[in-house]
Amino acid sequence: MFFSFWGSLVIGGIVAYLAEKWDLTHHGVVQAIIIALGGVILVFMVNVMFGLSFGKPGIDAIIGAAGALILIPSEVVQRRRNRRK
Repeated sequence: MFFSFWGSLVIGGIVAYLAEKWDLTHHGVVQAIIIALGGVILVFMVNVMFGLSFGKPGIDAIIGAAGALILIPSEVVQRRRNRRK
């Protein structure tokens, strides 16, 4: 369980970095990584507490990170940045 948790966090960070690099989100790299890690931790805790899972821990990490990045509205952040300029 220990290695799957840390591995999930690493995968979540990679998903967030790639989402920023490919312009899928507009949060900034650090903010996207923090958001994605929150989603990964949430999915991991749901898995531990209730046994709900999408499959292997790596798949759970990818789904949790992508889900968190999708749920946080990045277009609003982009509009605010453009308005300030």
